[in-house]
Amino acid sequence: MSKVLKKGNEAIAIAAVMGGCEAFFGYPITPQNEIPEFLSHYMNEKGLVFVQAESEIAAINMVYGASGAGARAMTSSSSPGIALKQEGISYIAGAELPCVIVNVMRGGPGLGGIQPSQADYNQITRGGGNGDYNVISYAPENLQETVDIVRESFDIADEYRNPVMIAVDGLIGQMMESVTFDHEIPHRGPFPKEYATRGRQQTNHIITSLDLDPKKLEEHNQKLHEKYQLICEKEQRYELIGMDKAEVVIVAYGTMARICRSTIQILQKEGVHVGLIRPITLWPYPIKAFEAIPTSATCLVCCELSMGQMIDDVKIANEGRLPIHFFGRSGGMIPDPEDIATFIREVKR
Repeated sequence: MSKVLKKGNEAIAIAAVMGGCEAFFGYPITPQNEIPEFLSHYMNEKGLVFVQAESEIAAINMVYGASGAGARAMTSSSSPGIALKQEGISYIAGAELPCVIVNVMRGGPGLGGIQPSQADYNQITRGGGNGDYNVISYAPENLQETVDIVRESFDIADEYRNPVMIAVDGLIGQMMESVTFDHEIPHRGPFPKEYATRGRQQTNHIITSLDLDPKKLEEHNQKLHEKYQLICEKEQRYELIGMDKAEVVIVAYGTMARICRSTIQILQKEGVHVGLIRPITLWPYPIKAFEAIPTSATCLVCCELSMGQMIDDVKIANEGRLPIHFFGRSGGMIPDPEDIATFIREVKR
């Protein structure tokens, strides 16, 4: 397999095309601008659809329309832009349409800054918009994993007829790493899009998330709930590192997990055994991973580039078995592995 050096956002754009993206709608915002910049050239050259919309709100509603017509549709943005898209994402989930959304997270709240952050966790995992719905969400750790998940995400969205979000941060979006695009990834399907309204079928297909009959709307919510339960059972993804004799178990995802790997190596040289649970899906949250915590563990350390948004899910998964400590940085500040090692030394006393 051949490897090439690529910038994160450009690699994401290439992976999207390889995953079958047929239509992209977006609006510029740092630190994800290289995604639409690349696709604006490539997709038009290939006869595919690229539209720079007048706003984030317009972009997500264009995704809604394209997906309703049966196209594999995608958008990308960064934290404030994703916030603006939430109403449309709720509509898409309610109408049971597939789409892919890339969020290159930046510091907040508000406009915040353009440095890396993980402070969109609650927005990603708790719906973000109105109503009872969920977005299947992935948080890759490196660029190769990001590329593979983006390629697979179009199949996953089609399988469950649901939005899929890939949550990276500004560091992954802007850094350069070697990646390969020519290897096989899991393929699902085919999934016939019999629901699509293409304007040429004898049967009318009405796509909407509006239902004024409360009984029918509750039945629809129940149907969605059953689908989400199936996703929770089948789609949890995680990685376990150094769990055999772990005295302390870190829970971290994405860029923070990369940093924690170095922390583990620092403490290992001191004779301290530290394990890592790395969630790859943020929703469904990988509760199954916590079954692997060894009896040698005395505590959990939740590490995030936020003020502690994931800690609620860690508490739920932990079920009160071990004390939980939190280490976090926010606003775009990136900790050194030694900072986390110092914190673990203190809580371990």
